[in-house]
Amino acid sequence: MRSQILLALGFAILAAAPARAQDLRDLCAQRPGKATPPCILDAGHLQIEVGLADAVFQRRGGVHEDTYTLGAAELRVGVTPRIELEAGWSPAVIDTVRGGERRTGAGDASFAVLGALTDPDGKGVAVSAQGFVTLPTATHGLGAGGWTGGVRLPIAAPLSDSVSLGLTPEIDLLRDAAGGGVHAAWVGVASLSRAFGPTTLGAELWGEVEDEPAGTIRRASADLTAAVAVGKSLQFDVGANFGLNHATPNAEIYAGIARRF
Repeated sequence: MRSQILLALGFAILAAAPARAQDLRDLCAQRPGKATPPCILDAGHLQIEVGLADAVFQRRGGVHEDTYTLGAAELRVGVTPRIELEAGWSPAVIDTVRGGERRTGAGDASFAVLGALTDPDGKGVAVSAQGFVTLPTATHGLGAGGWTGGVRLPIAAPLSDSVSLGLTPEIDLLRDAAGGGVHAAWVGVASLSRAFGPTTLGAELWGEVEDEPAGTIRRASADLTAAVAVGKSLQFDVGANFGLNHATPNAEIYAGIARRF
């Protein structure tokens, strides 16, 4: 019931009147995709980004595990022309193992600060820095298992009027699988996007090296994204991620929406 109420509230917010578009920066959502854009929300405005549905499929060693996340929301608030605050939470997570356990509950919450290192209204290469922390609010077995955090450096470089290159190097501090400690993970994302009017198509390569005490884990995926802008303050998106090695989920598909106020 709690998840249904939160989802209904989210849709009510999305249906509200959008922000006035005059004198605002171009709409720039942090979804779809794994790369983080360096753009900063206008001061005094907020933006909500909701993952309407996300499905992850993993097949390994004869085990079939599917994880579904519904209504994962992120709220972004512009504080100054160069700084924004972000908060996120997943109200409904369903994890199923074929012929085995099924777990249902909420996910972890997160908080982040994003600050521009270059002029947010300038032309050319844009760079920001983001620090984030994840709070252990998830139902047992559905989250990180404790406090985690990290820093990332979103970079965007326009290659032409319609083509853009994105890079997001990142360092995370994760919980040990066995519990009782933490370890580092190194993440990198490279993205290439092309705008066709209100539609933007993108492709990404994502990689992660996790220094787990039991042994180094390497993950990688090739990802495709599509986003369609409706007016100046609304966007719909879809995406698909494809694992490139056995440690990465085989596939992930998702759809979402972003709305600025």
